[in-house]
Amino acid sequence: MSHGPQILFVSHGGGPLPLLGDRGHASLVDALERVVKDFTRPKAIVVISAHWEEHSPAITAAQSPDLIYDYYGFPPESYDITYPVKGDAELAQSIFRLFSQQGMSVTLDQQRGLDHGVFVPLKIMYPEADIPCVQLSLVTHLNADFHLQMGKVLSHLPDDVLVLGSGFTFHNMREFFAPASDEKQQMNLQFEHWVRHICSATEISEPNRWEALANWEAAPHARYCHPREEHLLPLHVCYGAAQRPCRHIYEAEVLGMHASLFLW
Repeated sequence: MSHGPQILFVSHGGGPLPLLGDRGHASLVDALERVVKDFTRPKAIVVISAHWEEHSPAITAAQSPDLIYDYYGFPPESYDITYPVKGDAELAQSIFRLFSQQGMSVTLDQQRGLDHGVFVPLKIMYPEADIPCVQLSLVTHLNADFHLQMGKVLSHLPDDVLVLGSGFTFHNMREFFAPASDEKQQMNLQFEHWVRHICSATEISEPNRWEALANWEAAPHARYCHPREEHLLPLHVCYGAAQRPCRHIYEAEVLGMHASLFLW
């Protein structure tokens, strides 16, 4: 009997930098290499990346998806990265059916490739590129409750599938490159402590956990950490699929800011 998919949220770092030996991403790379030892190797992966938004949920359906180098101003080798992973038409169709059964509008996209929110963490986690992968979009309205509901749909996937949310628990691009200060560190840490507590505390009921994530803007310094929430919402999809406390938190430091990964 299936108990639902394995579920992991990762902070994926800045563009291709985790693959380029960037010192500011060393602890994140270490976390991504460690986390795969803590759960069963999946037969297929569905990734919800911060870098794809559509007007309704969309699923990649290409058999051999291209890579989308959706970053700018990096060294030439950044645009030669390869990750020749196969798609999974059967998994894409299964997700399509699950959304349709809930009366949710959904599309299959035969053309779209995989963006860096997919191939950067996966190249570290599974460098052989031998686990079929599909990508599921966010929805442009960025409504938190809707993305929790999207995750609830994915909870019906089998236990040999990994649901991978690829975003960032801190994503204020300007602040990554601004001068550091104790005040900024505290704002970053207070939001991190909130999200870690909400995702892990066993004393929180699941309706209350859902409500807290749906109302994430009320968290300490939420809009400082997420001026726009597209990098946080893959976490909502993950929790919607899990609806239980996470079992592991992995802490990382990225370009001087604190970030987290969560395994359910």
